[in-house]
Amino acid sequence: MFVKRLHGSVALCCARRLVTGVGLALIALTGGAAHAAAIDTALFPTPVYVTLQGSDAVQVFPSGRVCKDLPAAHYLDVSPNGRRLIVSSAKSPEAWLVDTSTCEKLATFNFGTAVQGVAFDPTGRHALVVAAGDGTVGIIDVAAARLVARVVVGTNPHNAVFTPDGRYAYVTLQGGMGVAVLDIEARKTLRTLPVPNTHPHNLGFSPDGKTLWLRGFLGRVMALDAHSGKLRCEVSAGVSHAGIDVLPDGRAVTGDMGGHDVVVVDAPSCKVAARIVVGAAPHGVRVSRDGRWIYAGVTGADTLAVIDAHSLKVVKQISVAGKVPFWLAVAQRPH
Repeated sequence: MFVKRLHGSVALCCARRLVTGVGLALIALTGGAAHAAAIDTALFPTPVYVTLQGSDAVQVFPSGRVCKDLPAAHYLDVSPNGRRLIVSSAKSPEAWLVDTSTCEKLATFNFGTAVQGVAFDPTGRHALVVAAGDGTVGIIDVAAARLVARVVVGTNPHNAVFTPDGRYAYVTLQGGMGVAVLDIEARKTLRTLPVPNTHPHNLGFSPDGKTLWLRGFLGRVMALDAHSGKLRCEVSAGVSHAGIDVLPDGRAVTGDMGGHDVVVVDAPSCKVAARIVVGAAPHGVRVSRDGRWIYAGVTGADTLAVIDAHSLKVVKQISVAGKVPFWLAVAQRPH
């Protein structure tokens, strides 16, 4: 705003104002530190990583630091020890293993086809990359920074989440109307849980691992028995798709790319408990490590919304240092 006023005015400002204004502009252009300076660190018990898909970057909160040169950064996850990111691209067939302290790309994995969701297992030993274009999931040995397997899971897989014990991964089959269950050590698909007429998009486990929450591509939220696949309940959460996460008390939280709300869904009733207006097209939604805060990437406003998980009110809207804050990962969260 200062730069616009400077260019539009015939008056000369003093040297102090000029230096201050240019300094602020430079800070904003080089990583968003001006935004971060006003952030209450109590809102971030552990670091939160946000993909800026329109700016080829990942931003870290509350520091405001930006990891660049990650073209169309799409989905991401952070390792349990906080030292590594796995990041996929929305425009290329690549995913990257990234050092969180230096932002250095430690490895590039080219899948030869479109990639989507990514996930670390609870030990940090393995990471998964979903290759939607050929119906496979790639298993990466994190320590070796090496792709060790490609496992066929089904039609148009989209995202993956590990069971709390890390033995299995559940993978949404957006084109196959189901959820594939992948055995990590055996490196094979064990079975597919049918989820008809929902186009399952994103997913998350309840804290006890017994309930699998699904976010459908066309607005539905479902809770399944994680073992049997039996549908426990279902509700409309909007008109489009988004991420989904689960609070410590078992409630699910999701966004809506076709609307303006973060939606809280009670368990086990599947009744909508709250619709919280955050801005246009919230997609990535994550809960803080301590369950105190809900974070939402508001892709239409280029902000990160912070919601009090108790009052279910927005307490902060933070401008990000780029465009399209698509997906979020929270450090030291139980996987």
